[in-house]
Amino acid sequence: MKDSIIILCGGGPAPGMNTVVCSVAKTFLSNGFRVIGLHGGYSGLFSKNPRTEDIDFFKADAYFNRGGSYLQMSRFKPTDQDFEENFNLALFQENNIKLLVTVGGDDTASTANRIAKFLEAKQYPIKNIHVPKTIDNDLPLPGNAPTFGFNSAKDEGAHLARTVYEDARTSGNWLIISAMGRSAGHLALGIGESTHCPMTIIPEMFNKTQIGLKKIVSLTISAIIKRKLLGIPYGTVVVAEGVFHDLDPQEIKDAGVSLTYDEHGHPELGKISKAVLFNDILDKEFKKLGLKIKTRPVEIGYDVRCQDPVAYDLTYCSELAMGVYELFEKGETGCMVYVDAAGESHPLYLKDLQGADGKIPPRRVNIEGGTAQNYFRHICHYITPADYEAAKKYVPNPEEFDFKKILGW
Repeated sequence: MKDSIIILCGGGPAPGMNTVVCSVAKTFLSNGFRVIGLHGGYSGLFSKNPRTEDIDFFKADAYFNRGGSYLQMSRFKPTDQDFEENFNLALFQENNIKLLVTVGGDDTASTANRIAKFLEAKQYPIKNIHVPKTIDNDLPLPGNAPTFGFNSAKDEGAHLARTVYEDARTSGNWLIISAMGRSAGHLALGIGESTHCPMTIIPEMFNKTQIGLKKIVSLTISAIIKRKLLGIPYGTVVVAEGVFHDLDPQEIKDAGVSLTYDEHGHPELGKISKAVLFNDILDKEFKKLGLKIKTRPVEIGYDVRCQDPVAYDLTYCSELAMGVYELFEKGETGCMVYVDAAGESHPLYLKDLQGADGKIPPRRVNIEGGTAQNYFRHICHYITPADYEAAKKYVPNPEEFDFKKILGW
């Protein structure tokens, strides 16, 4: 029987999923392996009747450059009991599987770390290698290397935001954009910077003060008033959905938002429109201040996850896939594949990346770094002490809308 590998995809989709899976398939097929695709993410590993199918060259060649994921994904998270009682060892034994390839973000990587420990403890002759995916760009790769899918999502997000900005300019209104990013603001900042948005709000900005809805609202109003002083009656504000993760649950409840939580304990932000929520809160604040401003909500999220990957991710994902084979050939396991700027693949051992809880901590925006600081210094618009006197035309207390005072910078 041929040596085999099996591939699964966890979490949510990102541009390049098919590129990774199909490029892994092509690489291993060309080296004499059988390639098995596992549907349903990790749930398939803990099921007596997993849905699998062989991936041959023709299937891989037909899907490698498409968006979405041919292998059905899942956010299934195995329990300790699943590991002890439901791990489908027979799937590996009956198919002579030598390698498990997992593709996913931080949660999938954290589960891959548990898988690695489990396989080692049981001394099962199965290697596992993880491929880092997420449009949030929040896996801790060296040298600020992106996770695959991020650049494609940013490209489409910027395309949407440019159109929205043009609508704001044409109509003389403000549009409030919410961008995906569960625990980090990479995507929101990338969209805001690339479209010259006058205000982008991300969780990392609140490094010197506690995050709060009032502060988010005040930052938005700060940009609007500053542009009024500059004679610019329009603009956009990009808000990362991740700000919700750091908000006091009571504050969310007081805002009239009822959240449910997924199996990983994260608020299911996809079930509500963050843009609509912010827009409604802003509208109430405008009325309190007597400001006549029109704002409209726009959500950027699910529409950037399944698009066709741009050339960057087509190349990058192919290199990651080939890197999986290179690491496997060297006997590596329990690691995440990393490809450097020269195209060389390296192992990042999951056990070295884990936090005290065994999970892989997210990489957040370096708010003190040049990318963030230069954007906030030179592109953003907001109230400063020099604007206080002129700003009194619109608000009685301009200091409350001073960008640096709001953030404690």
